[in-house]
Amino acid sequence: MTHNPRMVRAIAAFLMTTSVWAQAPVPTQAGERGGRGRGQAGPAVISPEVSTDRRITFRIFAPQAQQVRMNASDIPNMGQTATLTKGDTGVWSTTVGPVEPGSYRYTFNVDGVATIDPRSPATSESNTNVWSVVHIPGADFMDTKNVPHGSVAAVSYYSTSLGTWRRLHVYTPPGYETGNDKYPLFYLLHGALDSDDSWTSVGRANLILDNLIAAKKAKPMVIVMTAGHTTRAQGAGGGGGFLSATDDFAKDFVTDVMPLVEKRYRVMTDRAHTAIAGLSMGGSQTLNIAIPNLQRFAYVGVYSSGLIGEVGGAGGRGGRGAAPAPDPAPAVPNPNSWENRNLATLDNAALKKGLKLVWFSTGKDDGLITTTRDTVDMLKKHGFNVVFEESPGGHTWINWRNYLNIFAPQLFQ
Repeated sequence: MTHNPRMVRAIAAFLMTTSVWAQAPVPTQAGERGGRGRGQAGPAVISPEVSTDRRITFRIFAPQAQQVRMNASDIPNMGQTATLTKGDTGVWSTTVGPVEPGSYRYTFNVDGVATIDPRSPATSESNTNVWSVVHIPGADFMDTKNVPHGSVAAVSYYSTSLGTWRRLHVYTPPGYETGNDKYPLFYLLHGALDSDDSWTSVGRANLILDNLIAAKKAKPMVIVMTAGHTTRAQGAGGGGGFLSATDDFAKDFVTDVMPLVEKRYRVMTDRAHTAIAGLSMGGSQTLNIAIPNLQRFAYVGVYSSGLIGEVGGAGGRGGRGAAPAPDPAPAVPNPNSWENRNLATLDNAALKKGLKLVWFSTGKDDGLITTTRDTVDMLKKHGFNVVFEESPGGHTWINWRNYLNIFAPQLFQ
């Protein structure tokens, strides 16, 4: 393409006269210089900065701000927020840690306005927000290592069941692009505060699988990470809720997602080579899809979850669930309960013969631990051979990455 020098100069002159370019001071990274016409350069800002002792320093240049706070609820011992201190140059900063290896989301709040870290390109999407991400190396199973790496693609598709365009993410293992082999298929679902981007951006699922495959601990597989929300207005799962018989997400999953993946990717479509798992909301969705369609799945994983809203007490992120109040009278059986709606499948002995693994794990400090225990008991009552591992910790990505690292090696062996 040939550029017209006169046009280039005209565009440059226009940009120099705009208020954003001509008046706003531009903070720079170390070694950068303020450009002509951009006003006086601000101080060098590096954020986040991870030290060798695993302490993290967060910084933001906001010379006119009155208060800056940081939200990073998954960072242990920090609480929900931390207050930054303003320096003489207008740079606000705080140092936390030492922090255990892993990936952590955070945002700044500048005078009541939430913002991502403007000095960091690493981001992660949640259901209604965008977060900055910092990674603390030192956990061998999820660090970026010198091993063959797979690929992650964002895939748009039209959902005929929902009448709208949607997105999912797909991980293909090392060697997929250059070969002709077919691979086992693993559907991996996110939680209520997340999106289809979350399992790779903060969950590091692609790197965990790269490392497991390189160490020959897991079979190469295709992983499909779907968008669990069908509409923000209706909340998790969309119409009817994510355990209802009219769950919009389950309709989209079975009607649109599974056929799309089986047509577009070189995957094995038989039951023995198909797995599904999910965390929190995604764990409930996993049960709501896998049990009614048990002939399609040989492996089922539920992370920090169960039949949310059907069994167990109230619970939430990072804390213990409240003790359930005593019933004033014996509970009346609900004919429309999830258990009763799926009774035929739950008691189908023939379907259980092809089921190779039903695996649960929840932290002892997780608010959904009672829900998990009650769900496991219900499945065992119907003859399912359930593996349940209680772990330390609560309802956080710290656990969910570990669960994936434990669950994935058990698939397709």
